[in-house]
Amino acid sequence: MHILVTGGAGYVGSATAAYFLAAGHRVTVFDSLATGHRAAIPAGAAFVQGSLADCGALDVLFQTHAFDAVAHFAASIEAGESMLRPGKYFENNVACTNHLLETMMRRGVGRLIFSSTAGVYASKDEPLSEDDPLGPANVYGETKLMIERMLEWYHRVAGLNYAALRYFNACGAMLAPDGIPVRGEAHEPETHLIPLTLQVPLGQREAIMIFGTDYNTPDGTCIRDYVHIEDLASAHVLALEALDSNRERMIFNLGNGRGYSVREVIETARQVTGVDFPAVEAPRRPGDADRLVASSERISRELGWEPRYPDLRQIIASAWAWHTTHPHGYRDAAAKPASPVAGG
Repeated sequence: MHILVTGGAGYVGSATAAYFLAAGHRVTVFDSLATGHRAAIPAGAAFVQGSLADCGALDVLFQTHAFDAVAHFAASIEAGESMLRPGKYFENNVACTNHLLETMMRRGVGRLIFSSTAGVYASKDEPLSEDDPLGPANVYGETKLMIERMLEWYHRVAGLNYAALRYFNACGAMLAPDGIPVRGEAHEPETHLIPLTLQVPLGQREAIMIFGTDYNTPDGTCIRDYVHIEDLASAHVLALEALDSNRERMIFNLGNGRGYSVREVIETARQVTGVDFPAVEAPRRPGDADRLVASSERISRELGWEPRYPDLRQIIASAWAWHTTHPHGYRDAAAKPASPVAGG
């Protein structure tokens, strides 16, 4: 199949594009490079620079390429920022997704894999199933839920077949078979816990901040599910194959089935790096739920997906390998695009 990957120069999008290529599909990446990196796009993928906000550019893209399916990753993703700049998130996430969907319908492209989030759920002490109550704690999660509702209506009235994959903290790095890191987190500015934590032993910041120590969790800090990007990428391939087998609508969680607190992540990072770096406690941030852990029993049962890298220490070790070899992200990468080879 020929797959359009929106946001394919980003962290999870580029990893999934590499997995699509390894599975024998053709890939075209569409990305504005506002937050993505040209060097992250896997070799073998075609690249078109553009924005989903530009309806004319989308029309040209679909006129000049015959796509069989779309994998949609392009979005603003920072929960904290979404509480400060809600308009940006409703525009970039909801309105731009509607531009994409309308173009797909006009051009007869009826299959979509959507990068959603476990942030659509209300917080819960037990692992969340797909049938649990929805209740985003921040604007980012709300925009993803709004998109899922849009997809359902496009399915009902226009025949769109889709898979919405709800995952939470994408993490880790993609390694080549020889163990060399080829793809990892490189956000500017960085806001995710694992790379922020690893910046301390790298000497790029003085301490890691712990935002809130009075949550309803065993150690008082937020608990989250951490899923390796290669596991996420493999799930997107399985979902695409399921849609190609005439499954019309799928909603799946992607998680390890257990969560780790902020303090546990920091302590594991100390063990992996061998550095006893400092952590500083600070007040809560708006929009942070106590606990979000996703049960992935449904996708395991229905599509046979199982995480290959569920261990937090293994995840952080792969991230540490990336950050030590790419301390400045893709500015340290070679000028040529990254390898398409899925990691081992």
